[in-house]
Parts: sequence; structure tokens; C-alpha cells
Amino acid sequence: MSAAPAVAVVEVAFGRSPCELRLPFRFGGVTLERADSLTCGVTVRGEGGAVARGWSADLLAPRWFRKDNDATPAQDADELQASAVAAAQVLVGQPAAAAFGLWRGVMEERVDPFPFDQPDQLVRGFGVALVERALLDAVCRLVGAPFAQALGQDVFGFRPADVHASLSGWDWRRDLPKPRGRVAVRHTVGMLDPLRERDLPEGLRLDDGLPQTLEGDLDAYGGRWLKVKIGAGVERDRARLLDLASFCAERGSALGFSLDGNEQYDDLAQVADLLESVAAEPLGARLLEQLAWIEQPLSRAVTFEPARHRALERVQRFAPLLIDEADATPRSFERARAVGYRGVSVKNCKGVFRALANFGVCRRDDAWFQSGEDLTNVGVLALQQDLVTHSVLGLPHVERNGHRYLRGLDHLPGDVVARALCEHGDLYRPLGEGAGLRIEGGEVELQSALQSVGYGAALDDFGVALEVVAQA
Repeated sequence: MSAAPAVAVVEVAFGRSPCELRLPFRFGGVTLERADSLTCGVTVRGEGGAVARGWSADLLAPRWFRKDNDATPAQDADELQASAVAAAQVLVGQPAAAAFGLWRGVMEERVDPFPFDQPDQLVRGFGVALVERALLDAVCRLVGAPFAQALGQDVFGFRPADVHASLSGWDWRRDLPKPRGRVAVRHTVGMLDPLRERDLPEGLRLDDGLPQTLEGDLDAYGGRWLKVKIGAGVERDRARLLDLASFCAERGSALGFSLDGNEQYDDLAQVADLLESVAAEPLGARLLEQLAWIEQPLSRAVTFEPARHRALERVQRFAPLLIDEADATPRSFERARAVGYRGVSVKNCKGVFRALANFGVCRRDDAWFQSGEDLTNVGVLALQQDLVTHSVLGLPHVERNGHRYLRGLDHLPGDVVARALCEHGDLYRPLGEGAGLRIEGGEVELQSALQSVGYGAALDDFGVALEVVAQA
């Protein structure tokens, strides 16, 4: 068998299931209380006729992939599922090739031909990324190797110069770090989240064995990193950050953190005003010494406009800028760097090969960096595959919030939860009759996910009824 076996995709199927949040989660202009999860199964046939099925999953989260205030959450979810179906139909129509070649074929039809600023580019990319991950899992299972091993042996036929021409000649296998067996959790502090136990109204207290406040989360999990959501306006954001500064002082904690603007600012002058006003207070100045980066403060529609970045130098005195929602295509990071951004988020919902290619871009200049982010992904599939991606890229910490807003693995059937506890006991712990994410010392351990044949999960049944949408 060649290093990068050619495979044919013979079937793609999807199943949709509900996930109820235990806590409301506000990001930007939307508050999420429930969402559906979409599970994907991709079946491939190898050169010798062997067949394997791979898996992936993601939440159909509203108002992130497309900021359309006129669309209902159900319409957003349907659009994301339709994108995945369209990508699946293109994938099945590809001639047999290595996994990277199949992915490129789908990208060339679903993403590349369309204008850079077309508003549904992230939606299109979501569909491609969902089938991409199931394809990678299928190829790993076909050759009997865990993801990191398969990547290192170039089983997927990765050709980074086909994504970024500047990577021609890059010896990517030499530069890939040893996968991290433990990754620190960057805990998300949503805009509605109370900081202290005394801030939580009695009428909102839950009796489900999990914390509801930042104080409770830090006590329970020992976190050292935060991701703080802002975007309620300069004055309210200033009050929120100064309250956080007081909270840290009360605990005697110097917590590293990032800020996420969720596209809520009109220009960087507003961000600079906020940071400077916080820094004018002694506790605020001490807090901002721990700020690592500022994520997506401006709307994706204006992220690449130089006129919106006249205050860039003022902002960069505190921290560099990172794109997230504006990272809709493989060309996005290059355009962002041209106006002064230095970082780009890693999310599996945007694509694995894209993240690997951006890793190569960041290797060319120490000023550029990747950050591990998260779209409320949950176990087993979405969470574990995402963690494996961050581990392989060597990222030391990653935003995690699915374990906070959903109660462990309660969205999965009991037999799936039992098998997850058995196969991935380093990642999960018993939680009542179910299972929850195991976070100790602010970190998760993922040796079982790294060592499982496939892409991150030892399981081969996730309790979701699938419907075939594309077949060769």
C-alpha cells in the first residue's frame, strides 16, 4: 500500500439529534438555549476493496456561521445541514484519490469559486469541514492507525502548497511537534455568566452537580486560563472587566485570558478606548498584563478594511489581534495579516487541512500564531476530534465551554456514554448516571483519543439514526 492510499467515497449519511443546554449561553447578539447536533458517517473503499466508515459531528449553532438577524435558529441549522449535504454529494462524485485530494476537490466546487466576501462562505466551509473529518476518520480506520500516526506517515497525502503557495518546499512532517498528551482548558466566561457564587440569584441555581459561576468552575477544575466575552458596549464592557479584575484580586489569582469581541465593535478606536479606560485603574492594569490576544472585535464584513484599523497601534500596546469569524476561506489569514492581525483561530468546524496549512504559515514568522478555540463542541465525536487537532498542532491551551453549557454527555444514549467512559476514562468521569468531562489541574488528558485507531474516538456507534444522502 502506498503512503497515501487512494480511496473512493461510496456513501455519506447524516443523523440529527437535539442537545439541551443546562445554562443559556450568550455570544454576540444571540442567547443559545438548545441546538441540534449533526452526525456524519462517511464510508470509503480502499485500493484492495476493503471498506471502512468514519465519523464526525458538530452542533448546528445559530448566528455564528452567518450573522443573519432575520433568520430563525431553526433556519440557520437547516442551512448548515444543507451545506453538509451539498458537500457530501460533491465528495461522493470525486474520483478515487488520497484524502487531501478528495478534500481539495470539494473545496474547489463548494468554496473556492465564490467571492471572498460572500456572506455564506463560513456556512459552505462548515459542510466541507464536517465531511472532511469523517473522511479522515474513515481513512485512519481503513489503515488501522490513530490520526497523529497517519498524519506523520502522510497517509492523507497532505500537500500544503496547494492551500498556500508560499508553503512550497516546506518539510511539514519535520516541523510538526510531538502531540500533546495534556491540553490546558481556557474556560469561557460568557456575557451572562456570574463571576461569584453570591452573584448567582437563588432562583437560577441548578441542582445538577456542576458549577454555574466562574468561582465554582475555578474551584472545581483548577483552571488557569479564561476566554472573556465582550461586546455589550464600551461602558458595560469596562465595568465587566474591572469586576473581573476585582474578582482575580480577591482570589489572589493571575489568570491568563483572551478577549472575544464577537464582531460587536465598529472600529478599533472603540476597542482601544475600552482597554485604555480599564488600564487607567490599578486593578485593571494588572488584569491586562495577563491578556494574550483579542479575538474578532470587528464585523467580518469590515475586518479587512484599513480605515477601521487606524487605532491598531493603541490596541497592540495591550495584545495582538486574531481573526475568527472573518476566517472564512484559506485566503483569509493572509488578508488579515496585511491589515495588522497576527493570529488565526483553529476550529475543526473550519477545517483540519486548513488548520495544518495555517500552522505552516505561522512557522515562517514567530509574530504569527494560532489559537485553540471552540464552538461549544461536545463529546464524544466533536470534542475528541477537536482536541486531537489541537494536540497535533502543539497548542498549549484551548477554549472549552461545551462541558459548562451542556451537562456532560447527557445528549447521548446511555450505552454510548457507558462505552465512552470505558474507552476514554482519561477524558470523562462518572457524573450521576452519565459522564462529564474530566478536568484536573485545569487540564484534560487525551492519551486515549490520541491512541485510538481513527480520528480521536475508539467508538464506532454513536446512537444516532443515519439517513443516506449521497451514494456512489
